Amino acid sequence: MEIKGNIMVLAEVRSGNVHSVTYEMIAWGRRLAEKTDVLVDCLVLGTGEGDFEELIRGGADRVLVVSPGMPDSRLATPAASLLVSAIRGERPDIVIAPATTYGRTIMPIAAARLGTGLTADCTDLDIDPKDSLLMQTRPAIGGNIMATIKTPRTRPQMATVRPRSIKPLPADTGRRGEVVRKDYSLEGEWQERFISFIRSEEGDANLESAEIVLTGGKGIKSRDNFKQLAELAGLMGAGLGATRDAVEAGWAPFSCQVGLTGKTVAPKVYIAAGVSGKIQHLAGMITSDYIVAINEDPKAQIFKVADLGIIGDAPMAVQELTRAFKSHSEKGEGA
Repeated sequence: MEIKGNIMVLAEVRSGNVHSVTYEMIAWGRRLAEKTDVLVDCLVLGTGEGDFEELIRGGADRVLVVSPGMPDSRLATPAASLLVSAIRGERPDIVIAPATTYGRTIMPIAAARLGTGLTADCTDLDIDPKDSLLMQTRPAIGGNIMATIKTPRTRPQMATVRPRSIKPLPADTGRRGEVVRKDYSLEGEWQERFISFIRSEEGDANLESAEIVLTGGKGIKSRDNFKQLAELAGLMGAGLGATRDAVEAGWAPFSCQVGLTGKTVAPKVYIAAGVSGKIQHLAGMITSDYIVAINEDPKAQIFKVADLGIIGDAPMAVQELTRAFKSHSEKGEGA
């Protein structure tokens, strides 16, 4: 396939609308484009709705609106077919997508049809100054090491990237670009059809979008203490997170896990209670605006990234904070 050289960012489409995680992918594309001197194309599949000029203000040079109204973007096979057609038509050198259910589903199908490689669940992207290849960094061996992967022989170079691994660029109201509408044919046939959407009832649906996240680690020491942490999160209106150690101890469900093998969060305030600060956990919360750490070990790694560090017993601190929030609530005072 002849390569045009642009960077293509796949927009996340949910219920017919472009999701906000798309702006994070555009930020990745912009970072790479600055090192390769190419354009950033944002590809929107199957929907004609949304403020596409906003995507340009967010950093895209072009917005490619492909086959609006066809197909339902929730169906993997037709969406992947459209993606393949768009890649063959536009000939990008690099294609990136969010490592969400959407991106993780259709990108592998597209890569297989194109006969190229795909690196999934990346936490960092860069351009190798020696050969100008895309360096795709992701966790490996259960999150115990970080691997950097390149695609030297096939094109395009494809990767899915973890949400919250980069912050969206500030909107540039003076930025100019182009919105292009294109119709590409679908390849082959598909058997699936959309039936219904059932929202998770686990109670953690807002963890990744929460403005405050309260996370407990091994230093919480027991299941009962973790239950009190969950109570405190409720009083604070915070999302409840957990380290891998806490999840493996059975104190919290996997849906609460923050880190390389869990979710990536970027709240305004991240409170780590009894968290040691292993690199695997830091990768899931390092982009938080303000980090508060509570740990009885003054040498804990978490203090190296914390804006505010409290040296002390985490369960005791949680108890005191719970009393304080309950007292405010009983007095009718805001948290």
